[in-house]
Amino acid sequence: MEMIPVRSSATRAIGYNPSTGQMQIQFKQGKTYMFCGVPQHVFDSFLSAGSKGSYYDNHIRDRYQC
Repeated sequence: MEMIPVRSSATRAIGYNPSTGQMQIQFKQGKTYMFCGVPQHVFDSFLSAGSKGSYYDNHIRDRYQC
């Protein structure tokens, strides 16, 4: 999965596979998490969000478990 570097205080990079709906988030603290069944619009909105942390907390955290 191609990882896209992002500007964020907590997130280093985000990757997405549209054919499977899997999204990977690499955090600056060193951990990488996989999310499953993520709709394309959620990934797109996360990628373009002004605050990646707020978007993650409000739309991704505790959802899309693999």
